[in-house]
Amino acid sequence: MQDPRTQEPHPTADVGTDRDPGVGDPRAALDRVRSQVGRVVVGQSHVVSGLVTALLANGHVLLEGVPGVAKTLTVKVLAAALDLDTRRVQFTPDLMPSDVTGHLVLDGSDLRYREGPVFTNLLLADEINRTPPKTQAALLEAMEEHQVTAEGEPRALPEPFMVIATQNPVEYEGTYPLPEAQLDRFLFKLEVGYPDLDQEVEVVGRHDEGMDPHDLSAIEGVASAADIAAARRAVRALRVAPEVRRYVVQVVRATRDLPAVSLGVSPRGAAMLLQAAKAWAWLSGSGFVSPDHVQAIARPTLRHRIQLRPEVALEGGSVDAALDRVLATVPVPR
Repeated sequence: MQDPRTQEPHPTADVGTDRDPGVGDPRAALDRVRSQVGRVVVGQSHVVSGLVTALLANGHVLLEGVPGVAKTLTVKVLAAALDLDTRRVQFTPDLMPSDVTGHLVLDGSDLRYREGPVFTNLLLADEINRTPPKTQAALLEAMEEHQVTAEGEPRALPEPFMVIATQNPVEYEGTYPLPEAQLDRFLFKLEVGYPDLDQEVEVVGRHDEGMDPHDLSAIEGVASAADIAAARRAVRALRVAPEVRRYVVQVVRATRDLPAVSLGVSPRGAAMLLQAAKAWAWLSGSGFVSPDHVQAIARPTLRHRIQLRPEVALEGGSVDAALDRVLATVPVPR
């Protein structure tokens, strides 16, 4: 078994007994979501589990990977498996903030507000780093406060609301890196890598047999907003011992003291790490949060909240390596 400190999210869903009147088992429903995604997407189970965990923790996700590793497809299939309203925005250099949030239009002799695509449950912000900062910033209020203020009037977004953004880490021409303030609003940064040999052979075989990755008609919506709301209530009710809370804070504070780091994790990052660990523990079938859950989820939760010193980055250092050092040195409560 892999060390939980070095693996991406990939829990084994253990069907529990969390039930609300009129709602089935929400953990089983989310397990069915992962099964539906697996019918189309091969080799990205850790990404799917991370997306589901973020949804439970009421967070947003940044997917980073080279072209052709099914980032967009994974999100589209996940959206089809969730019985939620979903919209996709292709971020381009000429995209304006109002193209995302909405704008006033003349309707006869009156002005009315036309809602933008952000008014949805699941927003896919495809290639978010290809649009200028002013358009990227249009998502800040939505991601933090789940509302859009237009003409001085706050307009609430539907619940649940989640932004899943994708970006390509190998292209720099014509791109605009996300500022730290916006990166901090993502719960997870998930790295989407290449599949292994057998998985890639299966991908090629599916295409050779005529699979159309754009045809998602066979994917069923197997989890509703009510299922997600029930799961979130169960996550919030999960018990966290004081020593585990202290451990979370110690891990975060240790990132600020590393010689290789110029910017460590903020207190908001600590709160998000605890919330992510609770969602991860519940999805894994546990009735409490342990240090193992914190360690398993630390890398995707913290990697985008840390800045390495330039000389360290030039010498090939990585944020994940720095996090591994933190997790190896901070005493684990028993």
